[in-house]
Amino acid sequence: MIFEKELLDRCISCGYCLPACPTYRLTGEEASSPRGRITLMRALETGELDTADPTLTEQSSFCLGCRACEPVCPAGVRYGDLLEQWRDVQWQGGNRPWLARLLMAAVSLEWLLRLQGLVRRHARGARGGTHSLMLGCVERGLYPGVSRAVRRLVPGISVPRAQGCCGALHAHNGASAKGAEMAVALGKRLPGKVVTTAGGCAAHLATHLGRDRVREFGEWLVEVGHQPAGEVRVRGRRARVALQDSCHLRNGLGVTEEPRKLIAAVADYVELPGAGDCCGAAGTYSLLRPDDSRRVLAGKLDAIDAAALDFVVVVNPGCLRQLRQTLRKRRSGVRAIHLAELLAAARK
Repeated sequence: MIFEKELLDRCISCGYCLPACPTYRLTGEEASSPRGRITLMRALETGELDTADPTLTEQSSFCLGCRACEPVCPAGVRYGDLLEQWRDVQWQGGNRPWLARLLMAAVSLEWLLRLQGLVRRHARGARGGTHSLMLGCVERGLYPGVSRAVRRLVPGISVPRAQGCCGALHAHNGASAKGAEMAVALGKRLPGKVVTTAGGCAAHLATHLGRDRVREFGEWLVEVGHQPAGEVRVRGRRARVALQDSCHLRNGLGVTEEPRKLIAAVADYVELPGAGDCCGAAGTYSLLRPDDSRRVLAGKLDAIDAAALDFVVVVNPGCLRQLRQTLRKRRSGVRAIHLAELLAAARK
């Protein structure tokens, strides 16, 4: 058995997922929709198709894993779980993209994560608090300013030194058992509530540690009653700021209002058309399928420029990389910034 029978049987093929799916919107092809992919999963389960089938190979990779199909599904299909189970079989051995294998190996080396963080000067300091800041395997190396911004906003938050990867990258790339193991191991090292600045990590950790132990940073600030101070100004006026949702934070954990509330406290909030649609980063997707990633993103870039923004805020490091790089290449005047950095930049 490849899939949990109850999960696979839950889909009633109603089609509500089709307009929510980014890849279906790109192609209009049934196989590129959640309903179509579940049909392929059923064919794999029954032996009608095997993992060497080219359609299975393509569609298991083409899917962004954004889970936009889940909130609109009347039957409550947990598509994200099905996708992980599919890739666990489909992406074994040499079938797993080589770049995914390389990244998984790299984030499994805790000493390497700690070294890059020390070189890049991520947040350090307080330990033993009741809430722990998860540094993140990507963020501590590429965007250490995010964790430093968190410390400026919440000086007392604990930042334990012994932190590895949470395992989300493994779970999304065909090694869900290893991903679960890494999440549990990290949970044992981080006391109290685990506060993360990465929406994808939050959803993964919540699955394996329990929702009561895991909070995304903006969600946690609102929960503890943090009151943002000051405002962000550009050329003598309040900045115009939009939010790009983290797919897993929105679709997996249902967190949408908290980051918007925090932004509106320090700037003029602008709701971006399609803010809840995937930006094409999708974990490793923008690296594994860069052309398709750009196709998903293209319309969003046009909407960002049309909105006359100063900043677009993100709550996930993959989204930050995706938008920051593409906006620069586009020579846009809009800057991509993490929520923590925006709040820390507010001036009284």
